[in-house]
Amino acid sequence: MSQQPFVGRPTPITNATHTQQSSGMPIHKYGSYEQVEIPDRTWPDVRVTKAPRWLSTDLRDGNQSLIDPMTPARKREMFDLLVRMGYKEIEVGFPSSGETDFAFVRSIIEEGAIPDDVTISVLTQAREDLIERTVESLVGARRATVHLYNATAPTFRRVVFRGSKEQIKQIAVDGTRLVMEYADKLLGPETTFGYQYSPEIFTDTELDFALEVCEAVCDVWQPAEGREIILNLPATVERSTPSTHADRFEWMARNLTRRAHICISVHPHNDRGTAVAAAELALMAGADRIEGCLFGQGERTGNVDLITLGMNLFSQGIDPQIDFSQIDEIRRTSEYCNQMEVHPRHPYAGDLVYTAFSGSHQDAIKKGFDAMEADAAARGKTVDDLEWAVPYLPIDPKDVGRSYEAVIRVNSQSGKGGIAYVLKNDHKLDLPRRMQIEFSRIIQAKTDTEGGEVTPKAIWSVFEDEYLPNPENPWGRIQLRSGSTATDKDGTDTLTVEAVVDGVETVLDGTGNGPISAFFDALAGIGIDARLLDYTEHTMSEGASAVAASYIECVIDGRVLWGIGIDANTTRASLKAVISAVNRAGR
Repeated sequence: MSQQPFVGRPTPITNATHTQQSSGMPIHKYGSYEQVEIPDRTWPDVRVTKAPRWLSTDLRDGNQSLIDPMTPARKREMFDLLVRMGYKEIEVGFPSSGETDFAFVRSIIEEGAIPDDVTISVLTQAREDLIERTVESLVGARRATVHLYNATAPTFRRVVFRGSKEQIKQIAVDGTRLVMEYADKLLGPETTFGYQYSPEIFTDTELDFALEVCEAVCDVWQPAEGREIILNLPATVERSTPSTHADRFEWMARNLTRRAHICISVHPHNDRGTAVAAAELALMAGADRIEGCLFGQGERTGNVDLITLGMNLFSQGIDPQIDFSQIDEIRRTSEYCNQMEVHPRHPYAGDLVYTAFSGSHQDAIKKGFDAMEADAAARGKTVDDLEWAVPYLPIDPKDVGRSYEAVIRVNSQSGKGGIAYVLKNDHKLDLPRRMQIEFSRIIQAKTDTEGGEVTPKAIWSVFEDEYLPNPENPWGRIQLRSGSTATDKDGTDTLTVEAVVDGVETVLDGTGNGPISAFFDALAGIGIDARLLDYTEHTMSEGASAVAASYIECVIDGRVLWGIGIDANTTRASLKAVISAVNRAGR
């Protein structure tokens, strides 16, 4: 007999209620990617422990994909940025494509803009006139590489070139021979010359044919000790999972006969949105070098993102050997050169990536910062000496030139932690937890009414108006002029306060077992019923001129309210805190 649900109890959701329906889209038009048979694959157990060789192709692959290609001035700005960041291999153009690229390559050579340890690279197709023009652009360079490519995938062989495998392989072989001939003819001994070959559309090329073409190219170049060849295996169009991409690289690395003298290079595009993962897994599978662009600029969905790849290493304690410490300058320069904005959610560099709006996130981040500071103090070290451990922040924003001011921002989704963080970070006020709750409700009411984000400046303005009357904003029944205390032999404190009460200069007197208790007694004399619930204080700065902040929670005529006082004198700060609460009760 089956059990029936209790009356009034909701029926549980089952998997059957989540059955997906057909999309109705024409899936018959598309084939699946080819898997690679490597039963003993080793890359899943490998960890990346050092930076790869990097090549930036911002000035070539990145530039050719722009709606408005870079002017010579913008190209130079990008080149100088890449050099400052530490890139040692930079693809600077496609000289045979037109006078603009040719002239740019000549300008950085003739003006001495290329550091001695930087190798420039130029791209060419496998035609003799284009190869000659390409090599000609490098005359006088100290270190230069010619990068030759031809498409090898079946669709290109059939549709674009209408050639057999043998004919396609011969294009690569003849092109390599021509590059060598023109390098010997045009380049002098001052140039250290290198060669790179790409079987374009590698990810759609049969592995055995890609290997055959690469081996034929190596037969011409003859890689050996001191004579490296770079074999670049591009995901010109990303077509498979990152794991299959890694399998293809492990297969090639295992089967290339002169592996010790070959630099295997990765050139992923982002058509499936997994270029970063594909690049990282290719490194695990034996690749030596990564080609990409800053912020993933490039054709269609872009080249692999060099910023994300490098910072991923940094976040794991691995030196990327590229300087990302001024990420905002890098972003601004890239945006100027490319005339394209970097997305605010871009990893590591976007405007909002170190920002938390969610209240629970903000609270965790604030507690993380507090814990780091406490741990550092307990060990007699600085926060920078400790392993980074702040919830929701994989790296310390300060390490890339960001300030903590932007970490927590406040909107209608925010909670007490974020607001408290802003006040502590910007104004050195460490609000007690219950005061955080009280003030967050005030900010919440503002965001619910007005909507949108509340800036740190606006938060402080609301806080001042709510808790800190001053000569420019003298709200409330009472304004403190001065106060003095004296302690009797029995420990009783006598307090005299000069104040303005309801616009009248008044002297208030009271006694108690401390200044605050005595002040409550004095307030009773003018009809104010106040009782202390909690009191805390802290210094806001160090040294002889240190300022204290006092926080008081009290019951004022039956209402529980917080007040704050700030003063160089701790007694005066506590009296101001009581007045803050009293004045709030009368608003």
